Amino acid sequence: MKTIENLYEDAIQLLKQLISIQSFSKEEDQTAALLEEFFKTRSISFQRSGNNIWAFANDYNPEKPTIWLNSHQDTVKPNSGYSLDPFSPIEKDGKLFGLGSNDAGGPLVSLIAAFCYFFEKELPFNLILIASAEEEISGPQGIASVISKIPACDLAIVGEPTLMDLAVAEKGLMVIDAKMKGKAGHAAREEGVNALYLALDDLEKIRNFIFKKESAFLGKTKVSATVIHAGKQHNVVPDLCEFTLDVRVTDAYTLEEALDELKKNLKSELYPRSVRLQSSSIPESHFIWKIAEKLGLKTYGSPTLSDQALIPFPSVKIGPGDSARSHTANEFIYLNEIQNGITGYIAILDTYTKLLTEVQ
Repeated sequence: MKTIENLYEDAIQLLKQLISIQSFSKEEDQTAALLEEFFKTRSISFQRSGNNIWAFANDYNPEKPTIWLNSHQDTVKPNSGYSLDPFSPIEKDGKLFGLGSNDAGGPLVSLIAAFCYFFEKELPFNLILIASAEEEISGPQGIASVISKIPACDLAIVGEPTLMDLAVAEKGLMVIDAKMKGKAGHAAREEGVNALYLALDDLEKIRNFIFKKESAFLGKTKVSATVIHAGKQHNVVPDLCEFTLDVRVTDAYTLEEALDELKKNLKSELYPRSVRLQSSSIPESHFIWKIAEKLGLKTYGSPTLSDQALIPFPSVKIGPGDSARSHTANEFIYLNEIQNGITGYIAILDTYTKLLTEVQ
């Protein structure tokens, strides 16, 4: 069996290889191939669908609870502020630089290392590793495309940079296309009904809108107007004003409930683009709370989206790295964060093993 130090060294090497491969969303075929090779050389059986890869740590037993370890392979595109080559893994001052090093390469390789630690051990639960695609765009060929192919879980541990704090709730996202209709007329005469002016009434309501319900971990659900368009000619009163709403929904609402509350307060016609990216929270009765207490993990509500939004099972988000570094120029992760990530994930699963043993 490999030691923690061996696992750490393997994780760093794998992360450097991942950084050196361009893996924008929908273009993860080469990183998927790299992970295939990683598993093959360690005699770990795996399955692949599209660019998603998953593996079982032991023979699946439907009578046991199941835990998923999930993180993603894809990255955003590098921004113009980079002074370093985003695809060159550079070690300096205890940091590893490179695109995707922090989001979410560090969490991914740390989860893989923890998975390898438990691989073929006799466990009181099923352990499944999932390296997903298209997370950065919540794409249809990402984790959503393989959920039906993998056994349901009692807990999904989603690897994202959280400073190894435990996100027990996460905001969902709903984008709404709003339409306010008026009546066209000549701007020089008192004709028509100006849709733009009508929309201003709704926009003023949105500016000060407060949803009725509030979340203990995530606070208030928030709606923001972000895009607006009306009219085509300077001398024609516009008969249509279209604007876009960005709604960040807490676990106090489903997306449908938040939409219904907005519809009751606004006169514009509201058309949600999608109701896929739901908010999430972990029930107070879930065993992860006992694990967090025993390990002294700081819990919080996360404002950022992850694959949690598409996972229809209880989930938490935790991982090495810092969300504040995600999508920034010259992205990096501290090397000791990865080591702490590996030991942290192992501690969570070891603690769960002890809890199950106590129950039995």
